[in-house]
Amino acid sequence: MSRHRIITVVGTRPEVIKMAPVIREIERFPELFEHTLVTTAQHREMLDQSLEVFGLRPDLDLGLMQQNQGLAEFASRALTLMSNVLRKFKPDALLVQGDTTTIMTSALAAFYQGIQVGHIEAGLRSFDRLNPFPEEVNRRIASCIVDMHFAPTEQARLNLLREGVPTERTFVTGNTIVDALESISLGDGFDDQSLAAMSLKGRRVLLVTAHRRENHGQPLRSICQALKILAKTFEDVEIVCPVHLNPTVRTILQEELGNTKRIHLTQPLSYVDAMRLMKGCYLVLTDSGGIQEEAPSFRKPVLVLRNVTERPELIEANAGELVGTDTSRIVDAATRLLTDRREYDLMCAVENPFGDGHAAERIVQLLARQLLKGYRERASDVF
Repeated sequence: MSRHRIITVVGTRPEVIKMAPVIREIERFPELFEHTLVTTAQHREMLDQSLEVFGLRPDLDLGLMQQNQGLAEFASRALTLMSNVLRKFKPDALLVQGDTTTIMTSALAAFYQGIQVGHIEAGLRSFDRLNPFPEEVNRRIASCIVDMHFAPTEQARLNLLREGVPTERTFVTGNTIVDALESISLGDGFDDQSLAAMSLKGRRVLLVTAHRRENHGQPLRSICQALKILAKTFEDVEIVCPVHLNPTVRTILQEELGNTKRIHLTQPLSYVDAMRLMKGCYLVLTDSGGIQEEAPSFRKPVLVLRNVTERPELIEANAGELVGTDTSRIVDAATRLLTDRREYDLMCAVENPFGDGHAAERIVQLLARQLLKGYRERASDVF
């Protein structure tokens, strides 16, 4: 029997981070798999940065990123070019991760050509089509196409079953973000010079990230108002906010926070520096999805700056709180954790509910099993 041809596709930094452990595990078995890594470069700068961290080199870079690209334009180009890639390489399976436009179009291209699709981090749902946008719809479309659903948690698996996905196609694996965190060495100090120059020792650092499309405009300004109040109220607090590359986000954050004492706006950080900052911070405030999964590994409480989350495990485990974008609600929640040590310690004590560091192993074992099963079924049809 020949080796199974596998294509993995990534387009953004979070996809690289979460796909890297799976790629490494696939490449441990060259006798079983012939692997090709494709990038769409949906987010060029941050994608390249994360590829370097994990020592990954794409076999094919589609270079689809354009300035001020719209969702429809990117989706149409990605669908066309990924269709061409799949037609050329004829893989036995395509692996996608998460909920971006890259994974939705890639899965659709594979479906059109009868190629099996494995979805890593399948089954996440906010149950609100517009939050997060367009990710909630992207992952729902993908779930209609996918053959192998690698759900990170039991809750994600149940979401899929409620939508009619057959039990035999759903597998609980854990989230590969935990694998990724355990695979990197953080060491001491920061590579970023602006971070290294900050006087953070002995200070309580609040790590803040905010960039989601649904928070653009007034919601983001409301978040900024909350941060200014917190910086003014607590003199031992330093707020560090790595600024997303999106021009809309950068403009608002600079206008609202650019000259505020003890609020530090930085360029996007390398993944290692971001994790170093998370490890040393006191509290995380974020509208990101991945950070909700990473922070519990460092025992850091999370205030989620969104109205809904597709990661309810964080809230149910009491490792985080859903606070939305209302200024007073954010201030109240952060103040409580800055003043009530008992409540803070309770949130810090929670084990990461998203995995144990062995998700990639499970995914690759299941992939091999499913592909071998398909091979045997095809052979039985012939013989």
